[in-house]
Amino acid sequence: MPNVNILVGTMYGGALDVAEQVKPLFEEAGYTVSISEQPMLSDLSESPDSLSLFCVSTTGSGDFPGNFVNFARAIKEQSPALTHLRYGLIALGDSSYGETYCGAGRALDALLQDHGAQRLGDRLEIDAMETFMADDAAIPWVESWIEAENLKVAS
Repeated sequence: MPNVNILVGTMYGGALDVAEQVKPLFEEAGYTVSISEQPMLSDLSESPDSLSLFCVSTTGSGDFPGNFVNFARAIKEQSPALTHLRYGLIALGDSSYGETYCGAGRALDALLQDHGAQRLGDRLEIDAMETFMADDAAIPWVESWIEAENLKVAS
């Protein structure tokens, strides 16, 4: 059975909550799902039928949350080829921060693509100024992402 690894970058638990709320959607689509709260490069599957979903909040001036810094640094320093990686991205931010809104998610997206990874569909950006519960935006997005990208596993 193919797997989805949800890699979480969170400061106060919002991105982890999103990961936990969307996990059953992938299970219903036929995947084994794991959630990585302290992501490492080894969490990126090389299997062609596996997916990664990043749920990343932004802190400070567009920075990665503390639990995600080492993961991003490892990609920058080790410069792995990520051509096998198919991923989706949910970025959480607060538009009142202006230019740094969803900065961590946007930076991660660029970093992954610079290393050859293939994003499936559009990145979801969730604005805390507009959406009180991030999973209210994430659940319908994941449902349509699975459908639009034809990610359901044949049963």
